Amino acid sequence: MDHTTFPADSSLLVMVRHGQSLYNLENRFTGNLDVELTDLGRQEAQRAGEQLKRFHFDVAYTSMLKRAQESLTIILKAIGETEIPVYKDAALNERGYGDLQGLNKGDILKQYGEEQFNLWRRSYAIPPPNGESLKDTETRAIPYFTKEIEAHLMAGKNVLIVAHGNSLRTIIKNLEHISDEDIPQRELSTGVPEIYSFNRETKTYTHQKATV
Repeated sequence: MDHTTFPADSSLLVMVRHGQSLYNLENRFTGNLDVELTDLGRQEAQRAGEQLKRFHFDVAYTSMLKRAQESLTIILKAIGETEIPVYKDAALNERGYGDLQGLNKGDILKQYGEEQFNLWRRSYAIPPPNGESLKDTETRAIPYFTKEIEAHLMAGKNVLIVAHGNSLRTIIKNLEHISDEDIPQRELSTGVPEIYSFNRETKTYTHQKATV
């Protein structure tokens, strides 16, 4: 798919989860802790940029966390779009994991058992201690998306978002009308573009297959 072949009434939306972070590598709950990308994470962001060279973007969005911001910087440099406006907002931050942040996932699994571990990590509405559920993340991310980001799409602009697994998962949930029960199983790999065309007449999104 190429931006030159889009229907006249469509805009482009691309979302990318940041490249691998240090805590991804160490199997730790990261949440809204501000950790660095690994060298592999930078390579993943570069690869995403290579995949997106065939598109033109008018505006980009990211979170307040440096792993997403650095990933976006790498992608924009790779596609030659370093001069476009970039907006940063905490509404796109990763889900807060509260008391679990910084802890090893394997240790938490052993300590609390698989059922409790999966409820904290994957359920839609149950938050970890002093943290956010996916539902809580949706409550802050979707109003921001609708007001700020979708307005650009309605105006005919192509938009790039580089953020986090859970904040992007909530957006995808709404774009694809995925149920509360099914959304925890939707995986987003680091550095892999999720590409959508947005029909401005019907206000509907169509997921496209990314090609290398």
